[in-house]
Amino acid sequence: MKVMTTPASWISKRPNFQGGDACIRDTRIPVWGWVRDRQLGAADEVILQSYPSLTPADLEAAFAYAAVHTVEIETTIRENEEGEEGLVE
Repeated sequence: MKVMTTPASWISKRPNFQGGDACIRDTRIPVWGWVRDRQLGAADEVILQSYPSLTPADLEAAFAYAAVHTVEIETTIRENEEGEEGLVE
């Protein structure tokens, strides 16, 4: 029996880990961060250089996940960018 690994199996989401965001494997590296890097024009090679422990397969898995979960990823990007301003009282 051959077990086939799919890119989606590289993505983990846990409610009490990184705010429940989709992450690469069991790391604290969120998918939305890589998607945002690419939106800002970063080449895949540059993204991978920033995360030397990860592989091109991880990048492929992240973008495959993002393609299926577009609304989730775009919402998370927006929420994180709005949060950069800090708390407003």
